[in-house]
Amino acid sequence: MTFMKVLMLNPPFLPKYSRQSRSPCVTKGGTFYYPYFLAYATGVLENEGIEVKLADAVANGWGREETVAHAKAFNPQLIVVDTSTPSIRNDVEVATLLKRELPNAHVTLVGTHPTALPEETLKTENIDSVCRGEYDHTVRDLALALDSGKPLERVEGLSFKGKNGIIHNEPRALAKNLDELPWVSKVYAKQFGEKGIRKYFYASLRWPQITILTARGCPYSCSFCNSPFKHSYRARSAGDVIAELKWIEENMPFVKEVMIEDETFPAVKQRTLELCKAISAAGIKLTWSCNARVNTDPETLQAMRTAGCRLMCVGFESPEQSVLDNVGKRTTADMQTEFMQNAGKAGLLVNGCWILGLPGDTKESVKRTVEFAKKLNPDTAQFYSLYAYPGTAAWEWAEKNGHLTSREYSALLTPGGQHASNVSTPGLSNEDADMMCLKALKGFYLRPRYVAKKIRQSAVNPSEAKRTFMAAKTFFKIVASRS
Repeated sequence: MTFMKVLMLNPPFLPKYSRQSRSPCVTKGGTFYYPYFLAYATGVLENEGIEVKLADAVANGWGREETVAHAKAFNPQLIVVDTSTPSIRNDVEVATLLKRELPNAHVTLVGTHPTALPEETLKTENIDSVCRGEYDHTVRDLALALDSGKPLERVEGLSFKGKNGIIHNEPRALAKNLDELPWVSKVYAKQFGEKGIRKYFYASLRWPQITILTARGCPYSCSFCNSPFKHSYRARSAGDVIAELKWIEENMPFVKEVMIEDETFPAVKQRTLELCKAISAAGIKLTWSCNARVNTDPETLQAMRTAGCRLMCVGFESPEQSVLDNVGKRTTADMQTEFMQNAGKAGLLVNGCWILGLPGDTKESVKRTVEFAKKLNPDTAQFYSLYAYPGTAAWEWAEKNGHLTSREYSALLTPGGQHASNVSTPGLSNEDADMMCLKALKGFYLRPRYVAKKIRQSAVNPSEAKRTFMAAKTFFKIVASRS
């Protein structure tokens, strides 16, 4: 039995700031992500009999004072602080403050930033360690080592401060059997309850929603993506997924939609078909959405729709072939057009994503991209400028070619927390890319054709009206403030 107490913390920062997003920010549509990787690690600790609290300071609206007070009242021996690149300075300051107030607690940082830059992150005086990569079991082993007094050198995936400097332990292998991981829905229910769950919002989904994973990793390797699990793909068994979906149906009747946040849900066709068939056979009535790619074929799309899929979040990025090739996207404009046609035939909605300012982009190519997005006319659209994150091929390219506008990580955000590009090329400056994103959003959403479509959609389905209103309210507020 262990007497260890662990605080899993999404630290305070800007209101509605989503660290767990692949592009961390305060979104224009009001989307606010669950700290789902923190939640999975929380479940692993719970399964070990460790007393653990998952605290989302951002969701709770806490500042640093309230966060410290919560931590002191719990008095943990281990504090796990989530991070993101744009917020890392703030995250380190919060971790430092917690260490000062709870000097006997071990403070460790997790996330893609300390994974890419463990040495730099540990230069801060009051940070004890960082957990690199997939950290569910690294945090568990760290907690057990601290509790038993065993050497930290044995904890795979850990970088920490030793007597003679920073020590980087052996990397931890990725978890092979994902069925052994806890159901994150149960963690949400225990740690947040219905009231807490309602604090999270996804602009493209019906609210309230919850986010789960049925697989980890992605077989693709787009140069701009800061995913920690590229070049890997591991899936849960159909039986384990079905059991969790049934549990959600029976224990969370207030949930209107499930977001399957796998990096690419239909990455492996046969697995996708088998899982969708099992969902249908089990009689599960839950509505769900997922991330997908434009190479998803009609058979798979139809199977997903039959199994309850409502919407797919899809990265189109650009219709320009040279640009797509430059980032290793492995798609074409024709594939994008065919995919939209097939999605429509299957009755699936699409949330389309485009990146403006990719390698090879110019003002002219960006204008063509925006017009192409309007032609495809997905249910919702997102336009981002390029953000280069440490550890990605995009960062290496921008650094090598002198395209980084700043090495200060906070430069990736505006004062309000929206995205700000840190890449400027001869063909397109970062300022122009940011402004063209805002113009693209206005041009896409304020078209009479689009407005009419949303009015018809809302009239037919009141739940769509509610979702649209909540997203539109935030969108117009942000657009007005940046006009």
